[in-house]
Amino acid sequence: MNVALWLERAARLHPDAPALMTGTSLVADYAEFYRGAKAIAGAFRSRYGIEPGDHVAIFMGNATQYLEALYATLILGGAIVPINAKLHPREAAWIVKNSEAKLVVSSGKELAGLQAQPEAKNLPIIDAKSRDWTALYDAAPVDRPVRRSQDDLAWIFYTSGTTGRPKGVMQSHGNIQAMTFAYLADVDQAEQTDCALYAAPMSHGAGSYNFVFTLRAARHVVPPSGAFNAAEIQELAPVLRNVCMFAAPTMIRRMIAHAKETGYDGDGLKTVVYGGGPMYVSDILEAVEVFGPRFVQIYGQAESPMTITALPRKRVVDRDHLRWRERLGSVGTAHSCVEVKIADAEGNEVPQGEIGEILVSGSTVMKGYWRNDEATRETIRDGWLWTGDMGSMDDDGFVTLRDRSKDLIISGGTNIYPREVEEVLLSHPSVAQACVVGEPDPEWGEIVVAFIVLEQGYTRDDKALDAHCIDNIARFKRPKKYVYIDDLPKNAYGKVLKTELRKLLSKEAPGG
Repeated sequence: MNVALWLERAARLHPDAPALMTGTSLVADYAEFYRGAKAIAGAFRSRYGIEPGDHVAIFMGNATQYLEALYATLILGGAIVPINAKLHPREAAWIVKNSEAKLVVSSGKELAGLQAQPEAKNLPIIDAKSRDWTALYDAAPVDRPVRRSQDDLAWIFYTSGTTGRPKGVMQSHGNIQAMTFAYLADVDQAEQTDCALYAAPMSHGAGSYNFVFTLRAARHVVPPSGAFNAAEIQELAPVLRNVCMFAAPTMIRRMIAHAKETGYDGDGLKTVVYGGGPMYVSDILEAVEVFGPRFVQIYGQAESPMTITALPRKRVVDRDHLRWRERLGSVGTAHSCVEVKIADAEGNEVPQGEIGEILVSGSTVMKGYWRNDEATRETIRDGWLWTGDMGSMDDDGFVTLRDRSKDLIISGGTNIYPREVEEVLLSHPSVAQACVVGEPDPEWGEIVVAFIVLEQGYTRDDKALDAHCIDNIARFKRPKKYVYIDDLPKNAYGKVLKTELRKLLSKEAPGG
């Protein structure tokens, strides 16, 4: 089934329901949204030759036109290639070329940057904020969505590429359907009265969730800024009501900080789904204290989008269970559509409580990597997706993330998981951000190094942090070195670049 049928059905059943909005201003109801998407699809086919199986790249910030381009492509039976607007145009051009996109939808500085790249010289690029785009609404529309099978390609998502060239994750219509149903089963109930607010990039998890809100004929709202702004969300939520949004942990921390300054209590917010990076226990405790029971955690990756485990709101706010704090520090239990196990290097399941690599099998697992059979064979083995994430599972099925397998620190023959140390450091009042990496050491093999971003008003104090660590974790796990910096380096998806931190250490080393 083509997932674009959900838009067709919403338009038939709820033609007058508000569909696309910029802030509080209505752009299109569902009848207009569907009619416009079909017209754009007609133009894509007649003017640019887009046929079933072709790829259309979208390189732009959040805008209602994003969803129009997405559904127009799917209606034709094509696949979209979403490109994070924060990427450098050179990186975007590489993705466009690698994905074999036949058309690019872009706008603003992303458009200008892409047009300057040699790889994009002869590629059709249309400006989604121009009169040329508006003219597409008058094109002869296609009749209805092209029929697609469960295995047909719908989405090629390129990984962040922190360790080399990004890989194109192939997601099928069946993958997207399973992800959407898993949201309803394990994350939250979506209603027509809900409002999906796209403050996080639509090229990423926030955009993936558009399908469940289209299925329910709910509102799709892009903030006027087109990006994340805590003050803007605080202004919009009480007016829009029933706001549902995806947010990275860093975004939530900023929302909470702003709310504490202004006295905002989360009015208008229904559900904030968080994922995409570590949410430390101290942070989510504060978030619940300020906003109440509005948070749901998910753990996933592009290879199994948004759907490996979930920690529903009742678990996030539970303080009665004997192990509630451990559960709050976990990423929850397996989504309904997948099987999760913790395995050793040979793929054998390890005993409960022991650490191994997290493996996933189920209907959301990707078809493979675009034009990269070798990487596909390395990542999917015997029907299991090897995530590269290390974790453990308790007797009740709660999975606790430790770290990426490559981030494990082995000091004196003992395994040390950076996240455990980071959790402790972040519970100290002077620490705003913390990231722990290993540094080569002739005696120990590796030593623990902590990069620290201080809260405003605090000064460097290694002894205080040392004492705090010794009070909370085993002595051998405490950092042997503290490096204070203004901010942690992050990629376009907001993930901390440990590779860059390791480079800083290598420059500090003698002869570096």
